[in-house]
Amino acid sequence: MAEVKLLGGAVSPFVYRVIWTLKLKGVPFEFVEVDVFSNEKCALLLKYNPVHKKIPVLVHGGKPVCDSTVVLEYIEEKWPYNRLLPSDPYDRALARFWIKFGEDKGVAVWRMFHSNRDQESRMKAILEMLQTIEEHGLREKIFHGDKIGLLDIAFGTMLYWLQILEDIVGVKLFDPHKFPGLNAWFENFKKAPIIEENLPDQDGISLFFKRRREKWLTSA
Repeated sequence: MAEVKLLGGAVSPFVYRVIWTLKLKGVPFEFVEVDVFSNEKCALLLKYNPVHKKIPVLVHGGKPVCDSTVVLEYIEEKWPYNRLLPSDPYDRALARFWIKFGEDKGVAVWRMFHSNRDQESRMKAILEMLQTIEEHGLREKIFHGDKIGLLDIAFGTMLYWLQILEDIVGVKLFDPHKFPGLNAWFENFKKAPIIEENLPDQDGISLFFKRRREKWLTSA
């Protein structure tokens, strides 16, 4: 098997999407820590992703694959065992639809975190996203499969980081009483063996983003 490297940062939800996917697939890989907030970008990052200079970057046999969603699709196609997308074309389309929904709407989470301005509208957007998933997304059987898939990974990372950022900002949006179905699904997701064995360092992520937020707010 050609060598697999993952360039990323342990504080990034987009990197963890790839980590969990590789773990579920059973693909061995080398993790290369990259500090994307450094004034001087890592030489490897500049080499393998000169266009966007962002993580994650999967390097397989010396060839780079960039953008987390593209990376996930590549892994699914390159290592077709332990399928993480439904075999049925319609269900696969649904999974991709909801993954895209989470990516588009999840931007509000980071907007809320980066600035104290216009917080009411940003929190409203997050609540509307959670409500949509609760009312419509969870109805789809692809959320209730026998094993974890790419859709679970996409929403699992988003909710994991949302809870951390909520604590830093001092708000509570992902309330288990308001979103009981989504909360139950998330708790079950975290108990899956591969996920539970590879949960991110919550305290480390929280400390990192607290410092980043203080810096952003000071320079705003």
